[in-house]
Amino acid sequence: MKKDIHVAHSPDSDDAFMFYALATRKIDTGNLNYIHQLSDIETLNRKALEGEFEVSAVSFHAYAYLADKYALLSCGASMGRNYGPVVVSGKPLPAKALAERVVAIPGTLTTAFLALRLFEPNVKYEIVPFDKIEDEIQKGKYDAGLLIHEGQLTYRELGLHKVLDLGEWWLGKTSLPLPLGGNVIRRDLGRETMLQVSEDIKRSIQYGLDHREEAMAYAVQFSRGLDPKSVAGAFRVAYVGQGPDGASGIPEFQTTYDAANRAITLRFKEPLERFRTVRVEVLDVLRAFDGAPAKPWSLTFSIGG
Repeated sequence: MKKDIHVAHSPDSDDAFMFYALATRKIDTGNLNYIHQLSDIETLNRKALEGEFEVSAVSFHAYAYLADKYALLSCGASMGRNYGPVVVSGKPLPAKALAERVVAIPGTLTTAFLALRLFEPNVKYEIVPFDKIEDEIQKGKYDAGLLIHEGQLTYRELGLHKVLDLGEWWLGKTSLPLPLGGNVIRRDLGRETMLQVSEDIKRSIQYGLDHREEAMAYAVQFSRGLDPKSVAGAFRVAYVGQGPDGASGIPEFQTTYDAANRAITLRFKEPLERFRTVRVEVLDVLRAFDGAPAKPWSLTFSIGG
């Protein structure tokens, strides 16, 4: 009978890439059966304190409290060289002002929070789920927020402003990359099982690198981007002054979504009329991968001569 090994990691595209071969059984794992558990990193940190999972992704900050129960694996670490967790705000804000503001953070055991406290020991904070921080800043509930995962890449799309990139700050201070997180394995599994799990994870990563296209296609499903199926029919185009139903002369267009770059393209089959103002509206049928509705918005622009 195979031995079950519960592997806990974040529902992110990078972790999905790393564990692709294990999750889809692309490699032979002998007498071990891997069961994947997905949760946000702060929840994983907390569960690791109790030793809940045999293998888990954790923040390096949290590992300081886990070393008695878990050993750090040599594969799958996340390191940020001149790049890392980002503090953002709704309005331009100097980094030196953070001591006077309340910052939404994804958890006190995250490496992001440790780095923020090293930068500004007196920062005030409140814990907010990592995928809700951007929304809360937009609502004006918090002066600033500490972003991890894909929020580090997408905040500009929401009109937020970078206050501080902690990876950039750390490199300037130490000339070293910022160690963010890694995989750990429970010590009570014994040396033989620990070595086998380590080897299986290494082989899973290598399989993804050797079969990059299929691994990326699998991993992108875990990004918190848009559901490609919802993009078609999610846009309405009209000349200003004409209703969407009576907008004669509006060329037909095709919508495509590049998930890897999070880019939506509208390609008109015929040129738009010159000297006209056009409104593009995003409807509430647009959905994220997790089913959450995108916020409706519109863009108005003019066509020159």
